[in-house]
Amino acid sequence: MPIAPHHIRDTIDDYLDAHPEEKTRLAPALDLLDAEADLTSRKEFRGHATAGAILTDPAGRVLHIRHLALDRWLLPGGHIEPEDARLVDAAQRELTEETGIPASAVVPAGLCPVHIDAHPIPANDAKGEPEHQHFDFRFLFRTSADIGEIQAEEVTAAAWRSAENIEDETLRRRIVRALR
Repeated sequence: MPIAPHHIRDTIDDYLDAHPEEKTRLAPALDLLDAEADLTSRKEFRGHATAGAILTDPAGRVLHIRHLALDRWLLPGGHIEPEDARLVDAAQRELTEETGIPASAVVPAGLCPVHIDAHPIPANDAKGEPEHQHFDFRFLFRTSADIGEIQAEEVTAAAWRSAENIEDETLRRRIVRALR
């Protein structure tokens, strides 16, 4: 069963209960939900939801992937699929797809995202996509498993790195706090 709009709204509301200072930044997502936009559709070019995974190991390191198209170290994640029932499920599916780490070896730290990022995506003429916005719901997971077979179509490498390597200051602070 696909992710329902009320699930996205409830997730944002729960997140904003913990981080009310971010309401203005997430207002565009709430406005799109009010306008009955389908934020699970990657064809909703006013903005759509994506899901990311912050995977930590017992040593407190965070798994990063080297993204093929962007040629940058990022956290695993991607677009919502119709079979995803919840945003956390989408994040876990993307994690497994991109890193080969089985879902059975990964434990979510909670059902509320650690961070929701809103960022612009440049136009991609090859895909027929105009510039649009991603609302990236980032969930924390824990594992003692190692990296499996990476998804070569999207990922060129995967590595455990210090949380200090995370560029987004807010996300980095929240991860470091969660690891204490």
